[in-house]
Amino acid sequence: MSETVWLSQAAYDRLKAELHELKTEGRARASASIEAARAHGDLRENAEYDAAKEEQGQMEARIRQLEDMLANARVGDAPSGDVVQAGMVVTTVDEDGDELTFLVGSREDRVDGMSIVSAQSPLGQALVGTAVGDTVHYQAPAGTFKVTVTQARPLET
Repeated sequence: MSETVWLSQAAYDRLKAELHELKTEGRARASASIEAARAHGDLRENAEYDAAKEEQGQMEARIRQLEDMLANARVGDAPSGDVVQAGMVVTTVDEDGDELTFLVGSREDRVDGMSIVSAQSPLGQALVGTAVGDTVHYQAPAGTFKVTVTQARPLET
């Protein structure tokens, strides 16, 4: 079962265009590469053919990923207010006083110079639903951590 992911309209449009390109020109390029490699003879010892088939497989996997993501996306403006939700830029301070600002969302909504924290990650799960001023503890592979939310604002795209 797929998870709902928040996407800005710009990210949704970009991913939809990528999907269209892969399903049309991408598939045509992959077929042409496979046919060209086939023409070189014995397929059992044809590295070019193996590479073309591998590239085709990766492209088909990306197509499935995009189709699933777009079918389950919540698209639109980022949420507002001071309660942390997917699609918001959040600033936290840890026990050592280190401040970190990141987008709670999808890597597909990446912003230059800003980290992404998935809403399904341990930190994301701990933060979603909290408000500015709340302190949360979360378990990650490297141990247990404590952070305080100091700011939550919509992503400006």
